[in-house]
Amino acid sequence: MASTFAALHHPDAGAPLLLPNAWDHASAAALAARGFAAIGTTSLGVAAAAGLCDGSAATRDASLALALALGQGPFLLSVDAEGGFSDDPAEVAEVARELAAVGAVGINLEDGRPDGTLAPVELHAAKISAVKDAVPGLFVNARTDTHWLGDGSGDGHSGRHGRETIRRLDAYQLAGADGVFVPGLGEPARIAALVKALDVPLNILYSPTGPTVPELAELGVRRISLGSLLYRRALGAALETAALIRAGLPVEGVAPTPTYGEVQALVPPGPTPSEGASW
Repeated sequence: MASTFAALHHPDAGAPLLLPNAWDHASAAALAARGFAAIGTTSLGVAAAAGLCDGSAATRDASLALALALGQGPFLLSVDAEGGFSDDPAEVAEVARELAAVGAVGINLEDGRPDGTLAPVELHAAKISAVKDAVPGLFVNARTDTHWLGDGSGDGHSGRHGRETIRRLDAYQLAGADGVFVPGLGEPARIAALVKALDVPLNILYSPTGPTVPELAELGVRRISLGSLLYRRALGAALETAALIRAGLPVEGVAPTPTYGEVQALVPPGPTPSEGASW
């Protein structure tokens, strides 16, 4: 399973891996039913659904619980583990072991911090190395937030900020990362230059205002994540539907709505619940 997931990131696999991100069992199962062979989780969606703050290492238990629910599903699972939920590489490695034990084949580790700073490059590299030592087969997607946090902008890779992105990604590659992720990078020329500078597959976060999937493929991007986009659009659709109903307007223009039975069908067979009202 892990080797199959890794193979999806390489040119001989054909098109780039388009990785949608789920936030609960139903969203993952629905995506799998639409033919997505690999699915990631979104830390924002998991955090928001649990009433927690994203990126603050508060969702360790919720993320592990979701991985437990999804790890044996009919798809390859990669888990967004923020910064590993700890600054202790040994504790991050333990999270990786737990994820692998329930069936996850990948982990996403980010170097951005809630206070808007970047973790020291040596610390993030140590986390990656610890994970690869603990679970060699787990695909580590090492994310740098240089572009989101303002340290990756600048004129191409010749500028100071571009050099910081390269410096971090080089260190993460050397630490054993199987792929690298630069969310917020959307300029085609800079993406192409970064692809040429790397020895591992590049992951880009899809943006509705950025390059299309075919355009990213042409640039050499091997993995395209949707991040929290699906969760945020689902929330937006719910708000739009509620507002239309309150205003006495039809909701036909909203995206097709799964029926009660279709949603029920996403749930694996289990014990029959005790008698009571069904909603």
